Formats: sequence, structure tokens, C-alpha cells
Amino acid sequence: MFEKFTEKALNVILEAQNIAIYDHSDKVLSEHLLLALVKETKGFCAKIFNSYNVTYDALAKEIYMTLDIEESDMNSSIPFSDDFKRILKRTMDLVDESGNSTVHYEHLVLAAINDKHSRISQYLENLGFDIDKSRPLIEKLVQRKVKNDFHPENDDNKDTEIDLTQETDSLFDNPESSKVFERAVSKLSTSDYEILGTEQIISSILEDKESSLSKILAQFGITEEGFDEKLSKVQSRSAEYEGRQIVFTPNAFIAMSLAQQTAKELGSSEVLPEHMILGLLKSKKGVAYNILKEFKINDDDLAHTIIKPIEKEMPETLTVLRLAKQEARRMGKSVVGTEMFLLGIIGEATGVGAQVLKGLEINIKDARIIVEQMIGFGNDYFDSEMSFTKRAKRVLETAWDYAKKANKTKISSSDLLWAITTEPDSTAMQVLEQLGTDVLEIREGIRAKNI
Repeated sequence: MFEKFTEKALNVILEAQNIAIYDHSDKVLSEHLLLALVKETKGFCAKIFNSYNVTYDALAKEIYMTLDIEESDMNSSIPFSDDFKRILKRTMDLVDESGNSTVHYEHLVLAAINDKHSRISQYLENLGFDIDKSRPLIEKLVQRKVKNDFHPENDDNKDTEIDLTQETDSLFDNPESSKVFERAVSKLSTSDYEILGTEQIISSILEDKESSLSKILAQFGITEEGFDEKLSKVQSRSAEYEGRQIVFTPNAFIAMSLAQQTAKELGSSEVLPEHMILGLLKSKKGVAYNILKEFKINDDDLAHTIIKPIEKEMPETLTVLRLAKQEARRMGKSVVGTEMFLLGIIGEATGVGAQVLKGLEINIKDARIIVEQMIGFGNDYFDSEMSFTKRAKRVLETAWDYAKKANKTKISSSDLLWAITTEPDSTAMQVLEQLGTDVLEIREGIRAKNI
């Protein structure tokens, strides 16, 4: 079922499970789903909730006045309640009825507020939320999602699970990250565990008190002493195991894989400790993540604070990808394909990639016209969640490989442009061909600039 969920929708389910765990509940209840929906809300739905002053804290206060939860053993797998299952089934029905191929956050909201058998509508109405007035607005958002599903690379746009067999050698390329793992292994040897988990990795990052990352984390109250104190109270490591056992615990592997992905998206060809923290925040899983939540941090606030110093360095590819997302939003799209990468490279203007394209008389105005003709305009003006097509992810992966082979610490726009030429059927290459250039001219231009 969950393979059809967008990242935003899946985060709601994961957050509902996390809330249930912290409530010591023996089931994930519809109340936990409602809390997660409000906590994870973004875009236009956030405006709807905010207009009625429906906040997470206010809702939690309303729910826990009536909800009686008994303490249980906190099993690694908490079943869904009948109410929760019914809302999930109705969510899937809404997806089929709306003609979507994926489950969006708005489908969950609509199914939840329409459910007459749970107490969801009662809780919301007690806070002054007008369901009848809000329902048609959310229904329109669901209808908009249908138009946004189209993309020439859409067959590639199905997220797959992280491959737990993929190589992790690149995690050790950077000296700073290598030291993190050395310390983490030392911590592991003093414990009763044999497999590296997220808790050892984060604890070892915090051990370097003089690093800029540790100082950022300290601003949020997260210190080595505080983290280790909370870690000592963890009775079970079950939160680390949701898959098969490997060198890393499965959730540590997922977090580190997301760290690699984050490094690429931030224009780095090395995985730094900063990327590891960001990967953990994206994974929302494991012992370390559960401990971080005990510090009452806001994931987005911490991530933004970590990313801010990276942005100041103005990595070329980070600028390109930011411009690519802006181009997608300008066209009412929530999906970023290779054609948006191309527009981002041209828009960045100063890098080798932009210089090569300029030399081939390719400009942003002409490129935009062709992109607009090929993929059209969407209506997704409210949803800030942006995803890459699988082909775009593959281009980014190839650019990462080129940068590493050239012993660069950053991915350059020329690496990204060269990677685009390795995907002859991509939308970006079709745009370039319509603009009168081909793979050979582009590659020759890159070689000439890099001599």
C-alpha cells in the first residue's frame, strides 16, 4: 500500500507511529493520525488549519483531555487501530476516485475529516474548525494533483525503496566523516552491540564539541552529554530494526543513504557530518531520531540552520538545483525533471555548464519556450514539496560520480551538464536537440573549458 504514498504523505504515517510510541499506546489511533496531519501540514492545507488556529499543541491538549492511553511494552511494530485502517482504506478509495496514481497528503486529510465513526471531526469542531467550509477547498487541491501527475519522464517518477545492498564506501571519503565513523566504532566496541546504529553515529558527531555542526546542535539543546544521558535510558534497540541485518542497522543504513542523497542535492561530492544529521532528519527513524525528538526540536528549523552555512558557500550545483525548483514552481509543477536541471544550469550563468551552453547560442528565454511546449503548465501553486523524476536522480548520481573521479569536493554545473548527455532520451536532451545542438558539441565544449 505505502509504495504509492508521496514522501509527504508517508511522513504523516511515520509521524503518527512515532506519536503512538511516545504515548506508550498499544495501537496507532486515528487521534495519532490527526496529530500527525496537523504537525506535518504544509502549503495551502497549513493555511486552512492556521485560519482556524488549529495548532499541534492546541489539538494535543484537546485530544488528551478525552483520550485514555495505557502504558504498554513499546513493541517494535505497533498495529493500526480499526479507525486508522478505515481511514487508510477511504484514502485509497479517494485516490482511485480522483484518478491519481499516488497518495498525496491532501487525500489523507480529506479521508480523515470525512470519517464519521472516529472522533476526528469532533476534535476539530471543538477547536472551531469548519469542516463543511474547508472540505471543498481540500477537494480542489486533490483535483489539482491529477494534472500534476503528467511529465514526459513520468514513467521514471516512481520512488523505489533504498537498496540496502548498495555501496557505502563514499561515506568514508571525507576525513572528517571518516573520523566520525572511527569514533562511532569505538563507542560500539564498549557496548553490547555488534552492528553500528544511528545512536553511535550521532553521539560521535556530538563528541567533536569544537565543530561548527556541534555548535549548531547545541543551539537546539542537543549536546553529547544530553544525548548520551537520554541514550542510557533507552531500554530497547528495536527502533533500529525494520529490515534485514547488515553492517549498519537497517535504519542507520537508510539514514546514511539519505545523507549521500542530501550531499548530492547540496552540491557536495563528499558526505559530511552535516549531511548525516540531515539524512537522519529525513529518515525520521531509529534510536537517535527518537532521542532528538525528546529535545523538542523542530526538524525543519534544525535542517534550515544546518543548511544555512552551506548555502553561504554558494556551491554551484546547489544554486542550479534551487533555480531548477524555482522554474518548476513557476510552471506550476511539483516534479523536477532533467529539463528543469537544464534551465537551472543556464540560469546560474557563471559556471562552466552555462558558459558552454552560451557558446552554443542557447539562452534561457528560448529554452523556457521549448520546455513549456513539451510539458505544459500545471496548477500546483500551493504545494512546496518537490520531487525529482527517477531520470533526474540518475543524472545527479552520474554527476556525483564524475566529480568524485575528478577528485573534486563539489559537483560543478559542467558535471551536471555532462551527466545530462548520458541520458539521450531525457527531456533535457530533447530540448537541447530542438535548440540545435547535440551530445558531441556539448561534450566538446565542456572538454575545451576544462583544459
